[in-house]
Amino acid sequence: MNFALEPGDVERFRGIVGRTLGLHFEEARIAGLAEVLRRRVEASGQNCQHYLSRLEAELPRPELGALAQELTVPETYFFRNASQFHAFTEVVLPERMRARASSQQLRILSAGCASGEEAYSLAILVREAVLNPSWEVSVLGVDVNPAMLQKALRARYSTWALRETPPESRRDWFRPEGRDVVLSEDACHAVRFEERNLAEDDPGLWRSETYDVIFCRNVIMYFTRDSAQALVARITRALAPGGYLFLGHAETLRGLSVDFHLRHTHETFYYQRRERLGPPSNRPPLQATPPASRAVDPIVAVVDSSDTWVETIRRASARIQTLTDSSRQRVAARVVPIAPVPRSDLGVVLDLLQKERFSDALDLVQAPPFDVAQDPDVLLLRAVLLTHGGRLGEAEGFCGKVLEIDELNAGAHYVLALCREGTGDRKGAADHGRMAVYLDRTFAMPRLHLGLLARKVGDFDTARRELVQALDVLEREDPARLLLFGGGFGRETLISLCRAELSNCGGPA
Repeated sequence: MNFALEPGDVERFRGIVGRTLGLHFEEARIAGLAEVLRRRVEASGQNCQHYLSRLEAELPRPELGALAQELTVPETYFFRNASQFHAFTEVVLPERMRARASSQQLRILSAGCASGEEAYSLAILVREAVLNPSWEVSVLGVDVNPAMLQKALRARYSTWALRETPPESRRDWFRPEGRDVVLSEDACHAVRFEERNLAEDDPGLWRSETYDVIFCRNVIMYFTRDSAQALVARITRALAPGGYLFLGHAETLRGLSVDFHLRHTHETFYYQRRERLGPPSNRPPLQATPPASRAVDPIVAVVDSSDTWVETIRRASARIQTLTDSSRQRVAARVVPIAPVPRSDLGVVLDLLQKERFSDALDLVQAPPFDVAQDPDVLLLRAVLLTHGGRLGEAEGFCGKVLEIDELNAGAHYVLALCREGTGDRKGAADHGRMAVYLDRTFAMPRLHLGLLARKVGDFDTARRELVQALDVLEREDPARLLLFGGGFGRETLISLCRAELSNCGGPA
């Protein structure tokens, strides 16, 4: 039989995989997806058209499992990303036990558990922490890959899977058997495993307010945006109010949900579900026309190691201040304020920013209708402009208002980092800078700021790392975001600054 692929088959297959497994495949991975399709077509004994039509009609469970084995990434090990398990043991578990004191029941879900190491790690920690036998604690591990679940049920692992396991846990919970180790029966009996597809709205899995803690690490990073958003919505519904969610270290809820508080302890980030869920937000991102190219500003000459970044912006922008005496156009006062403010009105402010007329822009956003608007974009604009003017206390207040609406707003955390540095709180500045980077790894300005902060205290290793990453991200940074947060400096100017500071820290210029 001819198993050759025809034009369009791989794209059709990619669509099926996205709808059924939630997985996203970029163009760079299309060749690998095509190989999987060829293997599955050959295994089916059908031609490609019949195979794809069968999948589109109804994907059989065995074939779903076979595709999962081919397409998912099962790499894991015990106590992976130990900082998250420390936060779980020392913060999350005690807090949820207090919340469940009356029922003495805890429900924990390991979503995308692969071969079981994460679920078993959680069971071990719970058994070590919960000494009262009257407590009923259940750990459920679910995955779409049946082969991985079979391995989890065997509870037999190579010693390499224990590479991050504390010695006392190795001693107490594992016994050697040949070249492998076997988990104790006590830990095995604490975990249940089920084959579930996280891309499906499974009512049995996602019962309302069921779980106290959900680990869903390194799953949404492989999902299409629609699938990721749908999964997060199901997780939100299934978590108890005040329950906790752990994602992979490279994953965030930014742009996916506003129903969680961001938590930062033990040098890791995780989430806590709000007591009350907010309405879904479909607000479009703020847009700005990219500024016209211009000569590189002499920023390198004005950066001093004793300055804060805000002071650098203010001094380098002094040439702009003569514009404040020019005639100013103000929006006429309105009796009834409008919130949120129409995007066309925001465009006036963005135009002033593009022309580096910061004082005029600040006057505008402090006049009606902007002065009472609760649109987070307007509030953040006010914070940015107040920061440029050195009014840091007021800027912090507006950042606080932004975070009340959108706690995962990376821009607000970046502006707070500037404000904290301006008040001498370098630790607070670094904490907010790290939050901004975690929430949006494509955001260049907080990385640049973290590099400058590290250089000032002589931490040249951190400075080099952050500046190298800032330099990489600046090449692709969104022009609108540079306009909002660049302090009047263009892309090439900021790139020049990064290179100069890297050289000062002993890195490549």
